[in-house]
Amino acid sequence: MKLKFLGTGTSQGVPVIGCTCEVCTSENPKDKRLRSSVMITTEENRKILIDCGPDFRQQMLVNHEHTVDITLITHEHNDHVIGLDDMRPLIFKSGKDVPLYCYSRVAGEIKNRFPYAFADVRYPGAPAFELHEIENKPFTVLDTEITPVEVIHYKITVFGYKFKNLAYITDAGFISETEKEKLKNLDVLILNCIRKFDPHPAHFILPDVIKLFEELQPKKLFLTHISHHLGLHDIEDKQLPAGIHLAYDGLELNF
Repeated sequence: MKLKFLGTGTSQGVPVIGCTCEVCTSENPKDKRLRSSVMITTEENRKILIDCGPDFRQQMLVNHEHTVDITLITHEHNDHVIGLDDMRPLIFKSGKDVPLYCYSRVAGEIKNRFPYAFADVRYPGAPAFELHEIENKPFTVLDTEITPVEVIHYKITVFGYKFKNLAYITDAGFISETEKEKLKNLDVLILNCIRKFDPHPAHFILPDVIKLFEELQPKKLFLTHISHHLGLHDIEDKQLPAGIHLAYDGLELNF
């Protein structure tokens, strides 16, 4: 299987509008971060998208991706769902509703934000989704076992997702001891890390991530959901402890 980072930035992306810091003005492509999302390609070449934010259209075009078989949604914040309308070309081409897998709470929010996609009499150009409400237990789709990992993002529950010996977690500020058991001794762990300093009420910062790396002991840990406050990619990546890396848009991992 393969995971590709379509975006590794926070809700504002990098560069941030109007910011002139050294990160936002950097010409290094690794310092330019679209909103966080990944594409999983299964062994049968089926496509599993995790989150569909405002940069979805651009991400698909830049990465020459043409299909999405299913979409896993971590939570309902706009930087993770507001691109769903841009799935229309894929829906029209396939003639099928796109399956979405998420919490029941998130399903309700998607219906509220895209009511035209669920109308009894649907406008001909509207998108169409097939909602699947999932719980915190493993399920199988596209011949792939997926294990949700429940984390806390400020005051709401968010799902990360585990495939084989890789786990992807974004928008987390707390992971319970029970859920940590799912994350021990992985080949690859992907965690959000919004900045180096100053505690954040909803997101891990770098000291939190380093502590989790020491506790969970994955072979490799990649940071995502990165803001311009974390620093320049080429400088900060070299200063991280061995085994920890900054992800960047377009990075591919085989697992």
